[in-house]
Amino acid sequence: MTRLLIAIDGPAGAGKGTLARRLADYYHLPHLDTGLTYRAVAHMLIARGWPLGDAPHAIEAAKLVDLSALDRSVLSAHAVGEAASKVAVIPEVRKILVDKQRTFAAQPGGAVLDGRDIGTVVCPDASVKLYVTASAEVRARRRLAEIEAKDGSGDFATILADIERRDERDMGRADSPLKPAADAHLLDTSEMDIEAAFCAARAIVDDALAKRDTA
Repeated sequence: MTRLLIAIDGPAGAGKGTLARRLADYYHLPHLDTGLTYRAVAHMLIARGWPLGDAPHAIEAAKLVDLSALDRSVLSAHAVGEAASKVAVIPEVRKILVDKQRTFAAQPGGAVLDGRDIGTVVCPDASVKLYVTASAEVRARRRLAEIEAKDGSGDFATILADIERRDERDMGRADSPLKPAADAHLLDTSEMDIEAAFCAARAIVDDALAKRDTA
């Protein structure tokens, strides 16, 4: 079997998670949302009443994370996401989780991983690297639509400010900042729905496979 490893990076709300799941299904590959691994650490800290900024407890939680038991329905809570971006700046936590993510990526047939540092740190040798982005305003509108679709309510300005703060944390951290890999394909989804983004991403992957097969 030809090994295919797809690395997808990008800021929150750009659509990389949905895109990664679609690509994994299409190419029959296992998928890992690496953001859930950091959310799992944060959720464990919150559940046990441990302070988020306490590195020893965060490191202990990271060691306990089981990639086969990540519950998206629990870990997708907004408060968990906010907490995750804070524990993600702890270098030893990142090291532990990156090791787990690399083990997942090393499966014989390949895999699809999405996150913030897949193409740059976790899988620099990936077959295809995508950097999926969208304007902060578009991402805020999408987030508000998601909340309202679940019969919730939110304020656009508050959500936008939250996204901008999160971008600043992710892009400004000293260890593994969010940025496109030098050889990543940039995919701006600001004007795309998921179907258009999927078709564009699939074309990039298919082109890379074709070039590899004829090399």
